[in-house]
Amino acid sequence: MLRYVIKRIFFLFPILLGMTVVVFLMLHLAPGDPIDLIVGPNVTPEIRENIRHQYGLDRPLPIQYLHFLGNLLKGDLGTSIIQHRPVAEIIIQRFPVTLELSVAGLLISFLVAIPIGVKAAIKRNTLTDYICMVTSLVGISMPTFWLGLMLLYIFAYKLRLFPVSGYGTWKHLFLPALTLGFTDAALTARMVRSSMLEVIRQDYIRTARSKGLSEKLVINRHALKNALIPIITLLGLRIGWIMGGSVVLEIVFTRPGLGRMMIEAILARDYPVVQGGMVVLTTAIILGNLFADLLYAIVDPRIKLR
Repeated sequence: MLRYVIKRIFFLFPILLGMTVVVFLMLHLAPGDPIDLIVGPNVTPEIRENIRHQYGLDRPLPIQYLHFLGNLLKGDLGTSIIQHRPVAEIIIQRFPVTLELSVAGLLISFLVAIPIGVKAAIKRNTLTDYICMVTSLVGISMPTFWLGLMLLYIFAYKLRLFPVSGYGTWKHLFLPALTLGFTDAALTARMVRSSMLEVIRQDYIRTARSKGLSEKLVINRHALKNALIPIITLLGLRIGWIMGGSVVLEIVFTRPGLGRMMIEAILARDYPVVQGGMVVLTTAIILGNLFADLLYAIVDPRIKLR
């Protein structure tokens, strides 16, 4: 296990390196000049060049990238061009907001998807199965931002049960977490159903039933545990989707998280903030996939990690 973890961590670095190259080039080759946002277009050329030199924007792109990479290896994500604050400080302030929404959305997703998927598999080709699958199809097809806007309109604007925007209490968290969890649960429920249908056809399930065990015991003790193995793999993949969905919902629900920070930084061409945010988000996604792989082996000891 330790050998596998070390090997996966080692492979983390090339992925992060490639990500930093892509983000750096996309930002620096895009049209526009961040100096215009700092001092405006009407200042003298001398002032513009002094500010450009101050932030190192007058250097060749390879030198700028190597400078960013060297600082990153030392744990320095740079200083925001617009806010004049360390990027690490900004991310530390914003990351808990995004993490809270992502974890809540993931919990809602699996708490909803697993019972629905199991029920649909047990009641295959019945009205219950059809209702569950049609509902999941609607959830998959529905854009996250649109569902968020509809929930805001109904529960915040019309019924006034929840605040329209903000951050700090469970009421501020509920609607964005429900939006994120519902859209993710739709796909997960279909995966659970497919996995359960495959498991309940196995010989050991028929053997358990022939011993006189109750159907509830057969499903919970024998079928569900084995059916969850591919779902755990899906968990690692869904972490990236959840984090990405948080970016959109933080704009819709006006939550001060990493997603909103990234959008604001992209619009302002604040290179250090965007680069630092992408490094943090990518690392979180990769660590989430690593966690899923380790959990995969714990659930099924037959799996050998190499």
